[in-house]
Amino acid sequence: MNQDILSYIMNHAGSLSLQEILVNFIAAIAVGGVIFLSYRFSHSGALYSGKFNVSLWMLTLVTTLVMCVIGNNIALSLGMVGALSIVRFRTAIKDARDTAYIFWAVAAGICCGISDFMIAVLGSVVIFLLMLVLGNIQGNNRYLLIVRGGAAAGEKIEQAVQEVYGGKARLCVKNSARESVEYIYELSQKLLQRTENVDISERLFQMDSVETVDLVSQNDEITS
Repeated sequence: MNQDILSYIMNHAGSLSLQEILVNFIAAIAVGGVIFLSYRFSHSGALYSGKFNVSLWMLTLVTTLVMCVIGNNIALSLGMVGALSIVRFRTAIKDARDTAYIFWAVAAGICCGISDFMIAVLGSVVIFLLMLVLGNIQGNNRYLLIVRGGAAAGEKIEQAVQEVYGGKARLCVKNSARESVEYIYELSQKLLQRTENVDISERLFQMDSVETVDLVSQNDEITS
C-alpha cells in the first residue's frame, strides 16, 4: 500500500509542454491586465498606488508560475506550502479593497496555472463589472474641528461650537494649560453640510482670546 502511494506521488509530476506553459502565461497576462485596469478605475487620488497595481499583475503571473511547477505533484505541492509558510508580509494595507484584489490576483493565477481559463475569464469579468459599479464607493468622511485659545475663553468656545452645530459636535479632546486651552471636536459630513452657511471661524474669532481654528478632513484614504 505504501509503495503504491509513493509510486503515485512520484509518477504524477504533471509536467506541461512548452505550448501549454505559454498559453497559461498569455492567459495570466490578459487576466492580470483586467485586474490592473479594474484597480486603476476603482481607486483615485492619494489612495491609488501604481506600484501596488503593478504588483497585482506580477502576483497573477507568479501564482501561474507556481501552479505550472506544482501541477498535480502532491509531494511538490506540500514542499511548496512549507516553503511559502515562512514568508511574512509586513506591507500596510491602506484600503480594505486591496485585500480583495490580492485574493483576486492569486485566484486568477491559480486558474491560469491549471489551464482552467473559463473560470478565470468569467470570474474576472464579473468582478471587473462589479468593481466598476461599486468600486468608487467611499466611506463617510469625518472632520475634526481644532480650536486653540486663552484659558479664559474656554466656556465661550464650548458654547459657541454647540450653538452653531446644534449640540451635535462631539468633544473628543480637551487640553488645558495654565494660560491656554485646546478643543478637538468630531463633526460628521452631514452636519457640516447642514451648517455650511455658518462660518464657525468667523464666529470664534470674534472672541479676542481665540488664536487658531482648524478644520481637518479625516477619512479612509488619508488624513489631510
